[in-house]
Amino acid sequence: MIKKSQYFFHPLFIFIMVQIAWLSLLGLWIYWYISNYIILKQVGDSLSPQIISKSTNIIALVWGLILLVLVLGGMYLIFIFLAKQINLSRRYDNFIANVTHELKSPLASIQLYLETLDIRQVNRHKQKEFLELMMKDVGRLQNLIDSILRLSGMEKKKNVYNYYVYNVSEAFKKLVNEAMDKFNIPPESIKIQGEADGKCVLDLEGIRVVVDNLIDNAIKFSRDSFYLSVEMKCKGEKIFLKFTDKGIGIPIKDQKKIFHRFYRIYGLDIPNIRGTGLGLHMAREIVESHGGKLTVFSEGKNKGSTFTVELPVYQKSKRRYLSHLLNQTQKQEAQNNVQKEKYI
Repeated sequence: MIKKSQYFFHPLFIFIMVQIAWLSLLGLWIYWYISNYIILKQVGDSLSPQIISKSTNIIALVWGLILLVLVLGGMYLIFIFLAKQINLSRRYDNFIANVTHELKSPLASIQLYLETLDIRQVNRHKQKEFLELMMKDVGRLQNLIDSILRLSGMEKKKNVYNYYVYNVSEAFKKLVNEAMDKFNIPPESIKIQGEADGKCVLDLEGIRVVVDNLIDNAIKFSRDSFYLSVEMKCKGEKIFLKFTDKGIGIPIKDQKKIFHRFYRIYGLDIPNIRGTGLGLHMAREIVESHGGKLTVFSEGKNKGSTFTVELPVYQKSKRRYLSHLLNQTQKQEAQNNVQKEKYI
């Protein structure tokens, strides 16, 4: 559904208004020409040019220029919209190509292991190793599918409410430690600093996606040894969580674009890393659904990046919004309990 405030910027509405302006301009100039022609035809050369009113000419000229500016402005807006659509289409094609690769790679790996187990006599130790590798590939597929489904739910505003009140320090330390196990990161490669003893309303599964994406990105875009600093801080009505890496950095011109759907940074000096281009977009959407912000800062090439998650403190900031999230969770729990009782 399009919001009322967005109707005026919809390309169809702009196109209709441009046509109305263009036809009005054409009609005004035709009227001006015909009215002057009729006067001159009736009176002939007996009148001095000064007698003919100049006000009509001036009004027609001014209104004509205004309508012409509206036409040009409308066409410019339509051009911008089409340019954005072409750019989005190009990114979407890249997304399809990347998703196809992400799906084919683990599937091909699983197929190879299964064919090996079927054709050859594999000892018990090797079978266990193959099964572990296949489980990892299944996990990759599951994460990719979950990401696409989660994004689809966000786009359609079909939120699953699992918001509860958590102590931020405890919750984020737990999520970071789980990510370290998941990505096989040695303890010395991640340093957790500071404390944020405030409480926040969190969908823990959603925030896990944010933490996993930020850490995964830091790993992918670190050239040599990987190191990440996670700083937690509570300041007034906000809680700040900063993820600072020592990777390849982000060009200033791309720092706002990296949160767009399907956006990928390309360059000769940038590692050719496969991905869907959805991770950061999804992370920002999740943080914003918590009433917070996700921003990035980088001084440039080879100077690392800092992603900052900003969240409102429970009972201090955005009380009505956070209460609404908690109420929606309670309503959903009540509906789930009713559904369970029907099947008992």
